[in-house]
Amino acid sequence: MEKGNIIEVQGLSKHYGEKHVLQDVDFAVESGEWVGIIGPNGSGKSTLLSLLSGVDRPTSGSIQLAGQMLGTYKRRALSQMMAVLQQEALPPLGFTVREVVEMGRFPFQSWLGSESEDSGEIVDRIMEKLQLTELADYPLDRISGGQRQRTALAKLMVQSPSVVLLDEPTTYLDIHYQVQFMDIVREWQQDCGLTVVSVLHDLNLASLYCDRLVVIHGGGIAAEGTPEQIMTTELLSRIFATETTVVPHPDTGRPQILIRPKLGL
Repeated sequence: MEKGNIIEVQGLSKHYGEKHVLQDVDFAVESGEWVGIIGPNGSGKSTLLSLLSGVDRPTSGSIQLAGQMLGTYKRRALSQMMAVLQQEALPPLGFTVREVVEMGRFPFQSWLGSESEDSGEIVDRIMEKLQLTELADYPLDRISGGQRQRTALAKLMVQSPSVVLLDEPTTYLDIHYQVQFMDIVREWQQDCGLTVVSVLHDLNLASLYCDRLVVIHGGGIAAEGTPEQIMTTELLSRIFATETTVVPHPDTGRPQILIRPKLGL
């Protein structure tokens, strides 16, 4: 484990029968950075995140988390260190917003189900920060998609992890809630030294918020680097088979993509 790396992946492969979804993947994530995993549909992005979370096991290869093999963590210890926001992040309807957020404190409960006295204060503080206090007693089926995603994020935040894995967290959100969600995660990362690994379909969001991008293509890593290194017309054309124009964002200078349609079709 190199100094500064909180996640190290070596020779990672995942096969489902004859289908090789991932093959010999090597990469590392530094403590405190935000890494975006991008690539075409079916390239293995979500499979990689599932392996990093410990939900699925690799066919071969290794994953180290904070210098320890991922598979050797007990469930509670892993949950205290890592939180995961999956595409279907919330429990079945019927729970209230506060009940869902409180589920994030499960790793800190004793075997009798009791918690430290400050757990309620943690939940209150996070719910207020994410503007969920007035929705505390609302059932999940009474709130909007953006509010549901904030509820799922609050559940992660009360877990107080060192590492967060996000699987396409903005896919079903309108542009307002996409930016709101990403801003909250960025503030959380900067305030707490959080490490974030996220699968993102929106390349412009990935470029704006991530410190580094890892491109998955054909079951392996096709490229990795800063947004400036990755978001080039040549690489985007090769990976996504789409013609683009790349321009700097007027505020941040980060590269942003303009799609070039085939006019007349």
